[in-house]
This record gives sequence, structure tokens and C-alpha cells, in this order.
Amino acid sequence: MIASLMHGCDGSVLLDDTSDFTGEKTAKPNSNSLRGFDVIDKIKSEVEKLCPGIVSCADIVAVAARDSVVLLGGPSWTVQLGRRDSTTASLSAANSDIPSPLLDLSDLIANFANKGFTAKEMVALAGGHTIGKAQCTTFRERAYNETNIDSSLATSLKSNCPSTGGDDTVSSLDAATPVLFDNHFYKNLVNNKGVLHSDQQLFSGGSTDSYVKTYSTHPVTFDADFAKAMVKMGNLSPLTGTDGQIRTDCRKIN
Repeated sequence: MIASLMHGCDGSVLLDDTSDFTGEKTAKPNSNSLRGFDVIDKIKSEVEKLCPGIVSCADIVAVAARDSVVLLGGPSWTVQLGRRDSTTASLSAANSDIPSPLLDLSDLIANFANKGFTAKEMVALAGGHTIGKAQCTTFRERAYNETNIDSSLATSLKSNCPSTGGDDTVSSLDAATPVLFDNHFYKNLVNNKGVLHSDQQLFSGGSTDSYVKTYSTHPVTFDADFAKAMVKMGNLSPLTGTDGQIRTDCRKIN
């Protein structure tokens, strides 16, 4: 969800491959990971019946991200509309712009700063990992070789992620409440139960520990900060005015 917004504010992530470009769906962070394209297709189809050529696929993604959070018990926010859809996609940009789950804290902070986000906003956005799943390849190294991981979590992850093979098997990013949008993600970090290396880096004796502690004990604060950061995320270089187009089919340009 967050990843799709981070490099899909123009709906580029929805485009299928063409003879002119390779889309972003097969980028390493997205392949066998990003889902729900059929849901966006269904929404777009219904919207086109009511008001053809008016609502962009990019706006649908932004609204769907908000509504999915609300449906799972999380906060709401006002989605600013008016985005237009791109007429191309960039596999290389998707591979380079989305932060790797293997990054250390300093690199995470720098990565988000490049997009105009503070360390606090980064920690708030990471709370989106209160839902969703991660592939074995993204946490194998942590499960088998890192020391700042709860032993019971490590055992659980290993049972679902062999040391070799099984790359596409998945585990919940928040095993405690996997389908609730809450602040349990931060409680996990305080207890060394972050599934991804990059997540646990947010609480590892560094400059972001205080934000994690605050969100772990103040869910209302987390909800408010997450909502504000998502509005900011949704405004990352959108196409507006006469730029881009309003796609009729989210998977291909008009």
C-alpha cells in the first residue's frame, strides 16, 4: 500500500508491460508482493459507468489506501484529489526508489529525506506494517543470523522460511494482530519482534527509538501522525492539470 503510493502517485505501478516499456509490477520490491490490482480494476469499472473520464486511477489508489486502513480499524484522512495518470512506467525507478528491507537506520533516514520526509514521519509511515505480509527472502537473514530478534519470533519465522528455498513463502509483518490496523507493530519493535531488518532498525538504540516508544504506548498519537504522513505521501509529485491523462483502463494507457 505505502510502497505503491511512494512510487505510484501517478498510477504508474498499475500499468502492465508493453512493447515500449517494462512496467513496475515485476520490480524486486513489487514482484509476488504487491497485490489488489483486480480490486482497482473493479473500482475503476464501476466509476467509469457513473462518471466516465473523470476519476484517475491514481486517485482511486489513494482513496483505496485510505479506505482499506479505515476498514481495518485505522484512522481516516482527507484524500486530496485531482491526480492524473502517467503514460509510462519505470522499472528502474521502482527498483531504486522503494527502500530495501535490508537497510540500516542511517540509510532509511537518508532515503526518506530524499523524498522530503522527516525521521518521525518515516517511523509513522512504517506503522503501515501493522498489516500485510513479507516474503521469506526479505527476512531470512534476520531470522537466521541477527541477534536482536526475539527467539520465539525467530523460531516461528524459520518454520515458514527454510535456510534455502521457499523464497516466496510469507509471514505476517505483525503476527499479533495481522488484520487489524493498530499500534502493535511498535510494541513488537520494543520487544525485538520486528520481522524485517529495516523495521527493527527503528528501535535499535538509535535516534528513532523515542518515536517508536511513543507510538507503542499512544495509539491516538500514532493514528494522527500516520494520517498526516499519508496525506504528504499522497502528494509526492503527482501529475495534475494537463499533464498525463485519465486512463479508461488502469492497466494500459488510452
